Amino acid sequence: MKNAIKNFWNEEDGATAVEYGIMVAAIAAVIITVVISIGTKVDTAMGTVDGGLTTAAN
Repeated sequence: MKNAIKNFWNEEDGATAVEYGIMVAAIAAVIITVVISIGTKVDTAMGTVDGGLTTAAN
């Protein structure tokens, strides 16, 4: 019984799963940041194009 408890206490499989979870969360945060940044730049560019087309149409 002592060996079973000792083996359970020393098992590291759960720690590995937590580490993978933290990595996935960090990667997701980076992806979200990049998408928001690119989205803002694309929105600005489309606004510039829209303004130019409106000016050209008049």
